Amino acid sequence: MLYFSGTRGTQTPHTRGAQTPHKGVPHTLLPPTAPHRSRHPHRVHGARRFEPRRPPYGGGATAASARSGPGRAMELLQPAALLLLPLLLVPLALVARRRSGRRTPPLSLLVVAGSGGHTTEILRLLSCLSESYSPRHYVFADSDKMSEAKIRSFEQKRAETFPKSQFTLHRIPRSREVRQSWISSVVTTLYSILYSLPLTNKLKPDLILCNGPGTCVPVCISALLLGLLGIKRSIIVYVESICRVETLSLSGKILYYFSDYFIVQWPHLKEKYPKSVYLGRIV
Repeated sequence: MLYFSGTRGTQTPHTRGAQTPHKGVPHTLLPPTAPHRSRHPHRVHGARRFEPRRPPYGGGATAASARSGPGRAMELLQPAALLLLPLLLVPLALVARRRSGRRTPPLSLLVVAGSGGHTTEILRLLSCLSESYSPRHYVFADSDKMSEAKIRSFEQKRAETFPKSQFTLHRIPRSREVRQSWISSVVTTLYSILYSLPLTNKLKPDLILCNGPGTCVPVCISALLLGLLGIKRSIIVYVESICRVETLSLSGKILYYFSDYFIVQWPHLKEKYPKSVYLGRIV
């Protein structure tokens, strides 16, 4: 309801209980201060309820509250992570550089030498190895005098390049002599295995390298037995002699199924024995 003030000559409209009117807005357009209750409590009788729009993220108190909590913490941690990343990479780079500069740990090597050409080929292979393969334990037949002389000469020349080089010499009974019968060869081979077993257990090599002499069979079998018993696992590398072009030697036919790496030097043998590794001529 409208009424006029008591001052004569002025007609200023007011509403009951209203505060200072808005400048430039007629009082008849303002919503009443005490609206009537309606069936819809969220509506104001005679006018729409004024609900200010929420400002989008990026400004105002609403955006600040939206960034509060875990999201705000992640935004604060991102610059800190970028600053700490170079500090973390420097120690890792230093550790990797030290590891790359470390030398290969020494490997105990057992070499089975045979008489004649077998010893010459195996020594050529050893000349390509680094000083990490130390100590070197040479095993040959007790009746083989030529191999011992060749090994000592080879190690003397090697000591000129590697002064700290170490090697030992060991003899075992020959498993099979030239033109020996097959029945007697079985007996001598079993005796050679029994003799090689405590020797292999004493040396405990990491790697066994052989190239076909009959002496390598009892040595490799004794190493396999130690691996089955859980005493020492040795890697067996068998290199077939270069003179074997179309067929394997008797030692190669036996150790083809037990060696970890079986290397041949002719492509025809690779076709016949798929497990073998062909590297060309290496001696």
